[in-house]
Amino acid sequence: MDQKPELFNLQPSVITIYSTAWCPDCKRAKKFFGEHRVQYINIDIEEIPEGVTFVENLNNGMRVIPTIIFPDGEILVEPSNSQLAEKLGLKAEASKEYYDVIIIGSGPSGLTAALYLAREGMDTLVIEKSGIGGQAGITQTLDNFPGFDEGISGADFAERLSRQARKFGVELLQAQEVTEIKRDGQYHIVQTSSGRRYHSKAILLTSGARYRRMDIPGEDELIGINVHFCATCDGAFYKGKKVLVVGGGNSGFEEGLFLTRFAAQVDIIVNSQEPKASRILQNKVAEKENMRVLLNHNIKELRGKNKLESVVVEDKNKNESKELNYDGVFVFIGLTPNNDLLKGTANLDQWGFVKTEYMMTSVPGIFAAGDVRAGSTKQAASAAGEGASAALAIREYLKTIGE
Repeated sequence: MDQKPELFNLQPSVITIYSTAWCPDCKRAKKFFGEHRVQYINIDIEEIPEGVTFVENLNNGMRVIPTIIFPDGEILVEPSNSQLAEKLGLKAEASKEYYDVIIIGSGPSGLTAALYLAREGMDTLVIEKSGIGGQAGITQTLDNFPGFDEGISGADFAERLSRQARKFGVELLQAQEVTEIKRDGQYHIVQTSSGRRYHSKAILLTSGARYRRMDIPGEDELIGINVHFCATCDGAFYKGKKVLVVGGGNSGFEEGLFLTRFAAQVDIIVNSQEPKASRILQNKVAEKENMRVLLNHNIKELRGKNKLESVVVEDKNKNESKELNYDGVFVFIGLTPNNDLLKGTANLDQWGFVKTEYMMTSVPGIFAAGDVRAGSTKQAASAAGEGASAALAIREYLKTIGE
């Protein structure tokens, strides 16, 4: 109760979103902030009645959400992603129409390739729809990346890498999604969500991969409410609560350990007899008194309307189902490649990852590197290496076509 006056401040110290759990525009705005790693406070006006009155007073009696107040006192009501990008100072339009190389994605692969190419004097544009750094940027800690003997947070790593790329003249375009790649003679044309087009003779796709969904009843309805795919983005909402992590690999165990910073209890459900996570991570989890691993269990259903009420799991050891109570579910069960731009044009493997030969796809002039590429190891260090290899391959390709 003592903190409530701070929640209704027209000049807060951090971005404050007044929302509800069921509002799709609220989910979109919070997802945008999460993707770009922007800190914010969420106020559910249905849980705090004073919030309804506050929002109505700000909007001339109308209950309009999301209503977002920024630290400088500016208020945005139902803003589009473009408006949010402009407010945050994200560059949404490139300075030119033609570049020597256009890179789609800003993870370790994309930014490493960009700085290699720009360092050799090539005009290089990087287009990113979400936060700089890709999956690495939202990782709690990178402790196996060469050169960082004490580890480095994903956010710091992304900031350093982007700063290094800019130092060599790379142009970074943020909050813009590439919607189509088309061929025009010897050029490739990149169409963005803003309607702008950019063209080049060489394209590098480093769009990465996204977390796979469970595809179970109740999941879609609760995504963004009590179902999440990013512990760094949403873990703070579960202070003192009980959460379930789905996935027995390194990601599941790493994110589960991170969630113990906030949650009172973190359980990990694994659908096999043994986890696939490294022994070091398994030992770290075993040392935590507030962590438990449920082996040989399947998650079958999420129950609840506008709020998670229970999780139905199957205990395969006993061949029985049971309901468990959790406040939130975090899902880390593998990756699906972000390959939409090359579907129907480039060769893909059976899982949808892009096939390459010397880093070039089956489409001349279009290259791929990192998690989206077939045969990649899905590790930040190897992704950076692939970025460097792709840059060298692109340089040689441009020489052969007389660029």
